[in-house]
Amino acid sequence: MDLNTVTDVRDARLREPWRPGDAWLGGGTYLFSEPQPHLRRLIDLSRMGWEPLVLHGDGSLEIAATCTIARLSRFTRTPGTVAGPLFEQCCRAFLASFKIWNMATVGGNLCNGLPAGPMISLTAALDGECLLQAQDGSLRRVKVVDFVVGAGRKDLAEGELLRSVTLTGRATACRTAFRQASLYGLGRSGALVIGALDPVDGSLAVTISAATVRPFRFWFPLPPDAEELRDAIASGIDENDWFDDIHGLPEWRRHMGFRLAEEVRRELTRPTQEGAR
Repeated sequence: MDLNTVTDVRDARLREPWRPGDAWLGGGTYLFSEPQPHLRRLIDLSRMGWEPLVLHGDGSLEIAATCTIARLSRFTRTPGTVAGPLFEQCCRAFLASFKIWNMATVGGNLCNGLPAGPMISLTAALDGECLLQAQDGSLRRVKVVDFVVGAGRKDLAEGELLRSVTLTGRATACRTAFRQASLYGLGRSGALVIGALDPVDGSLAVTISAATVRPFRFWFPLPPDAEELRDAIASGIDENDWFDDIHGLPEWRRHMGFRLAEEVRRELTRPTQEGAR
């Protein structure tokens, strides 16, 4: 879609002062999808030269905000990454064309803050941490589960930039389980639940998103039984936190949230074939 109120596109490397009507431009798949009458200038991040994916010596993975979905999906094939399949599953949750995959960015998905954003689901489930950069160059870090604070709302100040998201090596070594539900065969996620079993201490995290206005991550030092999990979700998610739109009523989303969370719990607490021998 043409943005006929935009009069200028500037290179982010110039570090020009932020002014009203500015917006960061990553892949642009959201910006150009609907009218943006409040915008006057786009600040293009495409030439910042950030490495899409960086594996650090401690095993942590840093995902640049400008990393495309297509590039992230290939991380699935990284040797020795137990959680690798989850990256592909979340990328596929977009149900988008190859054109979108090659333009849409991880940072854009997080900064839109939409309940069905699968990059929010992925990074929240693996306890990701956002690196944010202010206009004066100062940096701060915030967990993904705290970065997205509501439907379309995020902890991002005026002119502040999401630079990257970091996942620890321990997180990417987790055994994971993925469940997604939609009202339609190729519809937007109405509920998306991810479980992550820690290989070191045996703790279990269950993250509910898409069904809720923001991601909710429930951590248990030891895998809970069905009743403990249900009680944690019931007490942790307020009635008003279940999302309501054309893709699903809150009652249905709540039902699917509980159902899929239990399926994830059973899958990850079931003895593996190796352990059963």
